[in-house]
Parts: sequence; structure tokens; C-alpha cells
Amino acid sequence: MSEAERSLSALLELMARLRDPAHGCPWDREQTLASIAPYTIEEAYEVADAIERDDRVHLLDELGDLLFQVVFHARLGEERGWFDFAAVARAIHAKLVRRHPHLFAGAVLAPHELVHAWEQQKAEERAAGAATPAGGSTVLAGIPRSLPALTRAAKLGRRAARVGFDWPDARAVRAKVLEELAETEAAAGAAGRDGSPAAHAALAEELGDLLFAVVNWSRHLEVDAEHALRAANGKFERRFERMETLARERDLRLEELTAVEWDALWEEAKLNPS
Repeated sequence: MSEAERSLSALLELMARLRDPAHGCPWDREQTLASIAPYTIEEAYEVADAIERDDRVHLLDELGDLLFQVVFHARLGEERGWFDFAAVARAIHAKLVRRHPHLFAGAVLAPHELVHAWEQQKAEERAAGAATPAGGSTVLAGIPRSLPALTRAAKLGRRAARVGFDWPDARAVRAKVLEELAETEAAAGAAGRDGSPAAHAALAEELGDLLFAVVNWSRHLEVDAEHALRAANGKFERRFERMETLARERDLRLEELTAVEWDALWEEAKLNPS
């Protein structure tokens, strides 16, 4: 048995011990698939964060946390008689073999054909496993609702585009963004005058349409909207922290600054980020 096999076996045994009905951990015993799911999402984000920060020490730790989530879900599935960890591993192994016919099925594919073959295989799997209430397959099947909204919007747009439902180019999407912006401004005006829950709901709907259009504009411009917004968040954090530093150096209280003083600090932070 290899070191990897021994380590994984020990982890699976530990998971069984934690879930032992008589002698396990009270917290682990009371968990369900639904209660653990938010932690799984959180751990995946922490892996991505460690990668983004190029922090190899924390990446090792976070990958372990994410692996434990997989082991936990597999254990819960085993207790219900659905599947065990071995079945999970077999399933992903079989899927990856199917999706690499150029390696395992003798297919000869050029580099530019690999992505198309991968997407075609995924589409065939979705068609085989998903159905609409009317009985037909849906090209939008399998896009998790728990994804970040920007990421899911981009995936929905890409999936619809594969069957021809898309804007012809980035300029056409830009026009849609401007149209949605005008509708959002009109709804904001109506909500300001009316103030009713219905008017506010209409404003939220228009703002959602605007955000969806912006994500698809990003897609046509070949920019990852989720990554772009994460970068913008980071830039805002750095500039705001720089403003705080400048304010402390000058004995200024943040809550007492005027709008003009805030603007001056912001411009200074932009020119001198560190």
C-alpha cells in the first residue's frame, strides 16, 4: 500500500469513528448532507483564496479541509446506502476516461478540438441524465444554483449560446446593458416616488437584469466577471486601508471626515497605493 493509500484509508477510518453512533463526536454525528454543504462551499473558496495569495502553506491546509468535506459527504451517503467513497472515486475516474477519448479511446484530436470534445461529452451526459418537466432535455441542466451569481450568470449565458441563443457580438450586448440601465433608472425613479414594496421589487428585478447583461457583456469581451469583481474588491480594500493609514497619520477621525476630505484621501490613495 502506498503512502497516499495509507493516508486516505486512515482518513476514512477517522471519519467513520467521528460518525460512530455510540462513541463518535456529538457534533459530527448530528450533521446532514444539507448542514455540511455550506462548509463545503466555504472550504472551496478558502482553497481559491490561498491560490490567489500564492500561499502554499495555507493551500496545503485548505486542500485537506476540502478533501475532508468530500470524505464527510461520502460517509453520509454510505450511511444511507447510496454510495461510499470508493464509488465516488470510481465515478469520477470513469467520467474523466470518457472525457479524454484522445488518451483512452484511440481518438486523434488536435489541441483546438480538445475543448469541443470535452463540452460535447458533457452535453451528452446532461442529455442522458437531465429532463425538463415536459420530458425533454434542457441545455441549462446541471448548473448549480449555489454558484456565485456572477459565475452562474456567465455559465447560463455560455450554455444558451451553444444552441444559438446569444447576442451577435460585444457591441450588441453593450446596447442591451444601456437599455437595462435606462430601465433600472426609470424603476429607481418610480420607487423613489412610490415607496411601495411592489415598486422596490420592480427596481430589484431591473437591477438584476442589468447585472445579468453586464456579466454577458464581460463574457463577450472574454473577461471573467467573477474574477474581475474579486479584483475590484481587492483594489477597493487596498485603497480604503491606505486612506485609513493616511487618516491615522494625520490624526483624523474617519467618522468626522467630510465628503470633500474623503474624496481627497481617495485620490491620494490612488496615486500612492502603499
